[in-house]
Amino acid sequence: MTIHSEGIEIPVDGESIAGTIVSPGAKVPGILFVHGWGGSQQRDLARAKQITGLGCVCMTFDLRGHEKTESQRLSVTREQNLADLVAAYDRLVSHPAVDTSAIALIGSSYGGYLATLLTALRPVKWLALRVPALYWDDEWNLPKQALDRQRLTDYRQRPLGPGDNRALGACAEFAGDVLLVESEQDDFVPHSTLMSYRSAFVSAHSLTHRIVDGADHALSSDRCQKAYSSILSAWISEMVIGARLDRYPHHSPWYS
Repeated sequence: MTIHSEGIEIPVDGESIAGTIVSPGAKVPGILFVHGWGGSQQRDLARAKQITGLGCVCMTFDLRGHEKTESQRLSVTREQNLADLVAAYDRLVSHPAVDTSAIALIGSSYGGYLATLLTALRPVKWLALRVPALYWDDEWNLPKQALDRQRLTDYRQRPLGPGDNRALGACAEFAGDVLLVESEQDDFVPHSTLMSYRSAFVSAHSLTHRIVDGADHALSSDRCQKAYSSILSAWISEMVIGARLDRYPHHSPWYS
């Protein structure tokens, strides 16, 4: 299979953020990766290329406040980063190779939080969240970097439900398939936060919860990175490429 990699610019709020689309030749599902706070699309690119080989159009991008827009790190808000994600989604579904009814989101940490919010704004069929972070609803337009860290730590230890948090409320409405990946030794997103997310997905078609043994929040070791890649690839193969084929008619533009 020929794989095409294209660097793109995504306009948002009069500015632009950098992205990369990796795609095969035929019309196929689209998968959008959302990196965490302090990360970049570079961490996702290797996985995007691997998954593209399964028969998907994958897209990575840099949220504002990162990489070439790092100068905005102290001022960018959650609202602006959600706008980045909406713009990236709209760019992905405009790609001629993408089946717009078959979109997956793969979000890590802050990116996982944003991904849940996007499901309330755009159609998403599959949702993979690695150590999804959780933030209170207030101070939405305060710079993300200015949020009180101790308050965040305390907030994430609390049992929270869909009525307590906008992201969890979006999870409760999501009717697709979900993958939750937890790090066993996570100092930033504790087990209690994963349980809040897990409990919120009351309408999900399916929910898979995996724990990477011995892993920290950033998956610092090669072993943990490989373990997560294996979990993600297996889930994508089962949900997006395999088990869902029988739910599409043979004339689906990406079936053949």
